[in-house]
Amino acid sequence: MTHTEDRVEELKEKIRTRQAVVGVVGLGYVGLPFAVEKAKVGFRVVGVEQNPRRAEKVNRGENYIPDVRDEELKALVEQGLLRAETGFDRVPEMDVIVIAVPTPLTRNLTPDLQYVERVTQEIARRLRPGQLVSLESTTYPGTTEEVMLPILETSGLKVEEDFFLVHSPERVDPGNQRYTTKNTTKVVGGVGPRSLELGVYFYGQTIERVVPVSSAKAAELVKVFENTFRAVNIALVNELALLCDRMGLNVWEVLDAAFTKPFGIMPFYPGPGVGGHCIPIDPHYLEWKAKEYNFNTHFIALAGEINRKMPEFTAEKALRLLAEAGIPLKGAKVLVLGAAYKKDIGDYRESPAIRVMQELKKRGLEVTYHDPHVLEFDEHGFRMQSVDLTPERLQAQDLVIIATDHSAFDYPWILEHAPRVLDARGATRHLKNPKVTLL
Repeated sequence: MTHTEDRVEELKEKIRTRQAVVGVVGLGYVGLPFAVEKAKVGFRVVGVEQNPRRAEKVNRGENYIPDVRDEELKALVEQGLLRAETGFDRVPEMDVIVIAVPTPLTRNLTPDLQYVERVTQEIARRLRPGQLVSLESTTYPGTTEEVMLPILETSGLKVEEDFFLVHSPERVDPGNQRYTTKNTTKVVGGVGPRSLELGVYFYGQTIERVVPVSSAKAAELVKVFENTFRAVNIALVNELALLCDRMGLNVWEVLDAAFTKPFGIMPFYPGPGVGGHCIPIDPHYLEWKAKEYNFNTHFIALAGEINRKMPEFTAEKALRLLAEAGIPLKGAKVLVLGAAYKKDIGDYRESPAIRVMQELKKRGLEVTYHDPHVLEFDEHGFRMQSVDLTPERLQAQDLVIIATDHSAFDYPWILEHAPRVLDARGATRHLKNPKVTLL
């Protein structure tokens, strides 16, 4: 056996016997659930979380991610299987290093890889032979090989000989009770056959099904395609909503009827826009990368354009309803239900509900919001706090907008007290209440 083959077999044996130390960089909505899953089957997990408040919470066994069970996190910390650090000094102890850090866009809709690059530089300074590095952050095809690999090799070590490198895109759906880290199929692509072998072996210890692909670049494209697929289909139904508004048709009735077809169609619904870290962002990574190949991704650009229009359209429809009711717009009271970007979670990144609030405030309306999952927010310097939801508050509004369809909202009760409602999520479409205008 060569030294490299020895390293592969040694790492596989460590993984098999749970002697491998797993490092997880970034303990957010992807990293913390993953760290918990690995610790639950006996791996010792060291998290690197540069937000000191989060790191302290983990080390106290205090959960802050809805997809993690409070009691599981607490038990794993007490057993010494999970520990968070704010720095990278323990990287040499780690046998497998999983990176799950943000990959945002710049204001010009170009990839911002500063977090991936900084983390990779920190790892490269401490890299040792025999380690497996996996990038889970969503990014454009080529990031793992073109950005991470050269940085890691500044250590003097060579990939596929001394260390191993894969891309395995995260597939977390926050708030999804059916599909979790464990039972969501995992895609893995390596920069070479040894890296792929180790990546598949590692993920296969705790994830029910692992699908290998031919390269890290292919794995990266898998993820951005998945999110682009959703973005394009959401844009299609959003455009249909805009057309139905012009035609005086109920888009929800049309879609509900269309989706009764048992084949050849998949349900997507319109709304006030798209939010979170995936749909508004990831397709632009592919759009940007395609330009390197002199290729214009027309569908992606058009979908982004349509989806970005929806918060403004929602605000304009609200203004129209107020004008039709004879209510002066200046100082009109509007209560927005929901600030999160999707139902039943507390994540408000890029939330269209917040953009609707901004649009209404710009026009001089008095805007408040209520969200049981988001008690306050600061989105790019725009700050608000949630207000209590009472019969008196609802009655005092000129308009209530359902911007996020949380399960906690008692819609019949809301309709009983609110004077008029604009439902941007179709949450009340089956209640047939004359107070409601659907998007």
